[in-house]
Amino acid sequence: MITIQLTINGEKVTAEVRPEETLVSLLRKRLGMTGTKESCSVGECGACTVILNGKAVKSCVTLAAQCNGKEVITIEGLQQNDELHPLQKCFIDANAVQCGFCTPGFIMTALAYLGEHPNPTREEIRSAIAGNLCRCTGYEQIIDAIEAYGKTAGQS
Repeated sequence: MITIQLTINGEKVTAEVRPEETLVSLLRKRLGMTGTKESCSVGECGACTVILNGKAVKSCVTLAAQCNGKEVITIEGLQQNDELHPLQKCFIDANAVQCGFCTPGFIMTALAYLGEHPNPTREEIRSAIAGNLCRCTGYEQIIDAIEAYGKTAGQS
């Protein structure tokens, strides 16, 4: 076992992890943060995306031990004072949520991208979310939501 210390959604966490344990396993199974979804387990679908030190990463292929000393933000960490994050609200307003399984991954990918590229074009958004898969919405509503948030966040 390896002892790691990391910050998850602003809270310091110490955990004993196996060398092969993934970040998604730590989050979901050990810490009860089930907003981060596990689907493909090989980094192809993006459902497990979290923000690690400001960058979007696929937590199913990120070892928990690699996160020692780092900061992780999950979908649960976005809500403030019982209020959804503005990007979450944009997803609802744009009808970008159908079954919802992929939504946390899209939101975390978009937030990390928009942090570095405010107010992107639709084509840039398409490229940024290319590593996330959705089986329900057809992507246009997801792009609409991200674009709407980018425009409002860029005005702040």
